[in-house]
Amino acid sequence: MASPILFLSLLLFTFGKTLTVYQVLEDYDFPIGLLPSGITSYTLNTDTGELHVNLNATCNLSIGGYNLKYKSTISGLISTRKLTKLKGVSIKLVMFWVDILEVTRHGDELDFLVGKMLAGFNIDNFEESPQCTNTRITSSE
Repeated sequence: MASPILFLSLLLFTFGKTLTVYQVLEDYDFPIGLLPSGITSYTLNTDTGELHVNLNATCNLSIGGYNLKYKSTISGLISTRKLTKLKGVSIKLVMFWVDILEVTRHGDELDFLVGKMLAGFNIDNFEESPQCTNTRITSSE
């Protein structure tokens, strides 16, 4: 029979572990590829859904032929299948960078609210966290 101390230690280790931000995305039914690899830290208020994510630099990358830019600080409100009030992520449309304001999951589709336009993408494009192709450390973004 296992000792009560061993059982309690295992219980605390299992439930005391901090989730990665990618695990948090999965808990809210989002794919991990919504965020690039290399997140340095995050905070989540589970009562309000307020999420703050930090990278060590601005991150540029390409997904499905679109250029995306992640600032070093990203924030928003997360709930199951919905990310609203998003700040710090933009997409290049023609010659202009436009903020992505919201991401919603409907089945195997992710809908991105960009300005006043809605663009849908298959979730398969976001199975893995993309690598930044160009990072730039700045003091103000």
